[in-house]
Amino acid sequence: MKKLCVLAVMLLVSVTAAGNAGEFKSVVKSGLQPGAFPDAFIVQDCTGPKKGTSLCYRCRYGGRPVVAIFTHRIDGKVVDLIKKIDAKVGKNRDRKMAAFVVLLTDDPDKAEPKLVQLAKKHDIRHVPLTIFDGPDGPEAYKLSRKADVTVLMWVQQEVKSNYAFTKGRLDDKSVKQILSGTSTILK
Repeated sequence: MKKLCVLAVMLLVSVTAAGNAGEFKSVVKSGLQPGAFPDAFIVQDCTGPKKGTSLCYRCRYGGRPVVAIFTHRIDGKVVDLIKKIDAKVGKNRDRKMAAFVVLLTDDPDKAEPKLVQLAKKHDIRHVPLTIFDGPDGPEAYKLSRKADVTVLMWVQQEVKSNYAFTKGRLDDKSVKQILSGTSTILK
């Protein structure tokens, strides 16, 4: 009987894994989960329409479809993601899609000129690059320090998607999955 129970559990795990093939699976839990309400939080705008000021983009964007990228550092893959989200937002202006990037750092003064330079170099026009003062991010968002990048998508102020990556795990396939995932907020 014990062997039969073990076999049944193994079969159930196999069927569940096969049924979820192709779905994104975060390697780390970070950020608000689907169904959650994204709280207001203040960032320093480095490149957006309110450059040089502190504001709440969650508040500014209201019920619009939003992609929020929280990152601890900007590397080539994060830049690739930002550029592709920027293009996606540009193509979906009629649907009022919005996005913003939040660099989580304890040295905002050092980070700001780098973000300004990044936006100019890569012609980022639709996605404000911002800074949150502190590596943990907004407390209510429950961002994990283990996650190098956390991408949240919401519409009507309800989180629809969450993608989280430990250092080095954001790759081309992940970027494609994130871009595809914007369909959850653009319905």
